[in-house]
Amino acid sequence: MVGPAADPRHALDVRTLEMLVCPLTKTRLSLSSDKTELISVAARLAFPIVRGVPLLSLDEARNIEPDEIKAVATPTE
Repeated sequence: MVGPAADPRHALDVRTLEMLVCPLTKTRLSLSSDKTELISVAARLAFPIVRGVPLLSLDEARNIEPDEIKAVATPTE
């Protein structure tokens, strides 16, 4: 990816990801394959990551379709 998202200073740290949970269901979040969103399978919501900062507000989240949930692999380890 080209632009600000490619900046290593804006990468989400894996240790941080392990501490984050969905604000609605309090379940673990998975990193999307393109690393631009955190996915809550239980809530069927995708939370954006902007410049390395996850926006875990329900106002910022988008609803995801069941077929998108299937595309999410197991939670990041």
